[in-house]
Amino acid sequence: MSFVETECRNGAIWLWLSRPDRHNALIPALIFDLRTAIAEAADKDPVALVLSGRGSSFSTGGDLGGFLDHARSQIELRAYADLLVGGLHDAILDLLAFPAPVMAAVNGPVTGGSTGLMLATDLVAIAETAFIQPYYSQVGFGPDGGWTALLPDRIGTSRALAIQYRNTRISAGEAVELGLAAALGPVPDLPATIDSWVEDLGKGYAQTHQVTRQNVWDVSRREEVRRRLDQEKTRFLDLIGRQGTLEGMKDFTRKRA
Repeated sequence: MSFVETECRNGAIWLWLSRPDRHNALIPALIFDLRTAIAEAADKDPVALVLSGRGSSFSTGGDLGGFLDHARSQIELRAYADLLVGGLHDAILDLLAFPAPVMAAVNGPVTGGSTGLMLATDLVAIAETAFIQPYYSQVGFGPDGGWTALLPDRIGTSRALAIQYRNTRISAGEAVELGLAAALGPVPDLPATIDSWVEDLGKGYAQTHQVTRQNVWDVSRREEVRRRLDQEKTRFLDLIGRQGTLEGMKDFTRKRA
């Protein structure tokens, strides 16, 4: 069973993160399925690519249970973290290189590294009840998924740092004000909002939309993002093996339980 479901809708391809029992928390198998689905979608020349999540969350970032399951030794834990974070970063780069406009229907909370999947999209419709939050400082992780590689360019360095230092929760309305989302509304209305954007795209030349995106996310810019994501991963791996981080994961898991 795939952790990513594919749906063709009005010329767009929707990719649904489908691990709702775990709030679509990221594990290597989900990332593998996502990258496979992105590659298959690119071959079909859609009007747009749309990301969303099944259940009540878009994604709550890396599954702490997965990290703890591989914490029998530092070597095993680092290898697992390398696989997960490296795969997530590759998925973000896949989205940035996608040949058509990329959108997101953010149906619920977006936390941790999964925020990078949203940051790699062009247009976001967010549910009124959704929020964005880092949580890194509550666990002891280094930021991944573009929190330092992409977010400062979107909302400004000082604001991005303050959000992460204070573990600030960004509400859906604040996400629109910051330019992280273009529209908000009830969860049932998100598909219609995306459909209207896809319809607008269909009124213009697809070749123009493709070139516009390629100009913005050209090779040199994507390579700079890759470099900064690699830096995030290196520092994530540096911290994941520390005893304090292991205790932070266990403590955070107990509190959430």
